[in-house]
Amino acid sequence: MAAGRNLIIINHSGFYEPLLDELRARGLEPVFDRWTPDAELLERSLACFIWFYDALRHPIRVWNLKRLLRQGGVPLAAWNRDAPHYLNRKAWRLDWLNWARLLDIYATHTLIDARRSFADLVLYLPNAADTGKYNLRGEREGVFRHLRDSAGYRWDVSFFGGMNGKRYKEDADRERFFTALGDRLQARGIRHLFREPAGMSVEAQAELIQTTRINLNYGARCEYGAPVASGLPERCYGIPACGGFLLCDRRTHAADDFDIGRDWVEFSGIDDAVNKIEHYLAHFNEARDIAERCHGRIVRDHTYANRAKKLHEALLAWHQGKRGLVK
Repeated sequence: MAAGRNLIIINHSGFYEPLLDELRARGLEPVFDRWTPDAELLERSLACFIWFYDALRHPIRVWNLKRLLRQGGVPLAAWNRDAPHYLNRKAWRLDWLNWARLLDIYATHTLIDARRSFADLVLYLPNAADTGKYNLRGEREGVFRHLRDSAGYRWDVSFFGGMNGKRYKEDADRERFFTALGDRLQARGIRHLFREPAGMSVEAQAELIQTTRINLNYGARCEYGAPVASGLPERCYGIPACGGFLLCDRRTHAADDFDIGRDWVEFSGIDDAVNKIEHYLAHFNEARDIAERCHGRIVRDHTYANRAKKLHEALLAWHQGKRGLVK
């Protein structure tokens, strides 16, 4: 049972801080870099998290850690925010990890891979809005009233994100898309800004979101080599958290997190993107209705407080013997 277990061992220097803050808010305390935990620590630990790639790169070290954890009844877990980028690793390593089940709990923001046996408990744990940074920056009704003023926008369409395909192969498809889209919008006289995020503060990002009628998402670096677009990048939650209207490329998990057409709008390919852009520029109030519903959905369901609650409950369920796929 999990009684008295209020510690989480974190053997992952890049464990996402917003989620960790929310786990702390739930009364869980992290203990860092303990690869040989003693019996006293194990008795008080609810789980131990590692970086997913350590299971591929250092399987012996991870196996030795799991042996100690098993003795103390502590599950070994990983949250893979980089999925499905691991598909670029050697297939035999992935197949071996799938067979060996070094992990007890595998949390991921995409479930497109057929290998779902990395662990006995597989948890769909998508990204979320870091509402400490991405928020309305004001009282809800007042901000929404301001965003209903069509004259207050500087841009019709914008995107900020990595687009340097010459430097990063993962950005090449996105660079091609936005180059072609920019030409199409320019020919139609649609004001647009597509830029790299370098040098942009969070305040500058929020300002751009709130001064753009249509904020785009297209692609994700972690999907390089993947068969389809699947998990939702963090901007898909951060943009509506700021009150912006989001138009997103089609993603397999969008329907898991939103109601398509009601609080979520997506496009398939550049022709559809142009058509949707023209439609929502011509139907401004419809776009704002969707944006406000999406913001409400974010606040209700898609904050890191929500994610911490789901993860905490999954850890408790593991100690109660409940395993399988949790969506």
